[in-house]
Amino acid sequence: MELQDIYLETRPEHIAYIKFIFESYEEVGMIRTVDRKKAIIVLLAVKDFFQVARAILDSLKDEVPLIEIERPADIADDWFMTELAAELP
Repeated sequence: MELQDIYLETRPEHIAYIKFIFESYEEVGMIRTVDRKKAIIVLLAVKDFFQVARAILDSLKDEVPLIEIERPADIADDWFMTELAAELP
């Protein structure tokens, strides 16, 4: 399964909601929290559903503050993301 990462910044109180939305679309992708203090999350979108993931993000931007950002240099807050960063381009 090939994943594409999209890093996002939001407000801490919206992280659970965003995760819930993507969990309801079982095969599109998953949300991981990269930095809880800064409210930075990453969407790991399945390559075959990348356009669907983008459409979901566009829809969410109408409901919650969501800003796409570059991948943070230090993603050590989440062990999974640390491992994945070594594999992603």
